[in-house]
Amino acid sequence: MKFRGKITDIACLNHFTTFSRILKSAVCLNEADPLCSGVVTTISKLTKTCVLRLTPDHLFFILPGKVTNGGVGMWCQLLQANFFQEYQMEGVTSEVQEICLEVSPEPWSRALKTVQSAKSVKLKLTRKHCACLTVAAELPTLSSVGRVVTHDVPVDVIPRRLWQEFQEVGVPDFDVSVYLPPLKTMKSVVDRMKNLSNFLVMEANLNGDMNLKIQTDLVSVTTHFKDLGNPAGGDVSSQDGGPSQSRDPEVMAEVTVDIRKLQQFLMGQQVNPSKALCNIVHQNVVHLVLLHEDVSLQYFIPAVA
Repeated sequence: MKFRGKITDIACLNHFTTFSRILKSAVCLNEADPLCSGVVTTISKLTKTCVLRLTPDHLFFILPGKVTNGGVGMWCQLLQANFFQEYQMEGVTSEVQEICLEVSPEPWSRALKTVQSAKSVKLKLTRKHCACLTVAAELPTLSSVGRVVTHDVPVDVIPRRLWQEFQEVGVPDFDVSVYLPPLKTMKSVVDRMKNLSNFLVMEANLNGDMNLKIQTDLVSVTTHFKDLGNPAGGDVSSQDGGPSQSRDPEVMAEVTVDIRKLQQFLMGQQVNPSKALCNIVHQNVVHLVLLHEDVSLQYFIPAVA
């Protein structure tokens, strides 16, 4: 097994650093503390580790939450050619060109802080006292002597027998698919609603309407979004099928979700997507999809029983 990558383009460095922030917050949100300041993410109440899956063409950041058991899941896919100017990897065997690593988010994030001011960054799978993902950042200097900061981030190599747990999550046939409103606007609404209830009803229909609702014994609040549009089947990734053509376009499909999990998605999105979609399986799951030219991020929020 071998992995080595190098990033020299500043824009690519900054873009790649986004994902280290996502990973760091996965740790913070497992603590009993409130939201960690400065760095926020789409991920809430997940394990303190994530899976980094490497293939010749892609990198995947995976948080394999058990949606059927109330956990949040995330699948983030990056095309390596859009980030790395040099990229070499050899899988576990010549026939299986993949590597799966379990990474602790917090040290990964600390190591990649040097990325923001670095001239280049090298990532390499090494063997020190244990398996490590070594991050070597070449920093700018006023002298002719180069300055390199190296961090060794311990990782666990995941055996092949467990790989089936880290495959892309299949999405059941959804009842409604709708484009999301501007995410900043949606975030502002959800932030206010969070002060009123721990739960939020998301509902949408095939006319491109979406409602966000809070209902308690003391208050009922609804925010309406109109004419959002409904994606064609080709616009939506990773589903087995789309809404039934016989479905009444006025009828809402709805899911009650933990409002904090939705808030974390909205606070943590840093992908600047070209498309943002919401698929709803009635009273079952919300499947949020952010699409960008070099990033695909899927986020699953289960219904609250």
